[in-house]
Amino acid sequence: MEAIEQALPGVFLFSPTRHGDARGFFSETFNARVFAEHVPGVKFVQDNHSLSRDVGVIRGLHFQTPPHAQGKLVRVPHGRVLDVVVDLRVGSPTYAKHISVELSADNWQQLWVPPGMAHGFCTLEPKSEFCYKVTDYYAPDCDAGIAFDDPDLGIDWKIDLTTATLSDKDRQLPRLRDFVSPFRFEGA
Repeated sequence: MEAIEQALPGVFLFSPTRHGDARGFFSETFNARVFAEHVPGVKFVQDNHSLSRDVGVIRGLHFQTPPHAQGKLVRVPHGRVLDVVVDLRVGSPTYAKHISVELSADNWQQLWVPPGMAHGFCTLEPKSEFCYKVTDYYAPDCDAGIAFDDPDLGIDWKIDLTTATLSDKDRQLPRLRDFVSPFRFEGA
């Protein structure tokens, strides 16, 4: 499994190998030893799986605040999404910057999103499934987010935003400038 650090310190793109034949394929999608070589000290506690039926569903930008901040290892077993990560760690050389990565069933890549990052995705194909492991349990009192369309972030979601499908909650998230980040950059 190949791992490449992205433009935001601590964010890694993993490329698991798929072994195929006439029957289909086999892939080891997670290996704790290999993962720990690049991201040490992480323990996953829960796996989540979502389905978005239509193109243009945006979920995000979400995160949990301390003491229940979450790291996420995300992948798309069916369909295709634009995955977006925003650095919220005060003192980071990439604070308020973002990256976008296409994750799909075809490219079979996974993205590690460490705590201190806002995360979201936009479906680019119908019936896209999104799976992710998290490092802390869901804590409603720590659930937070940033507006997906914050002009200060300037995220290109690759769709017409007037046709985007969002939850009411996601439509009401604050802009980054109105958020006081509890996250601190501790080096990569």
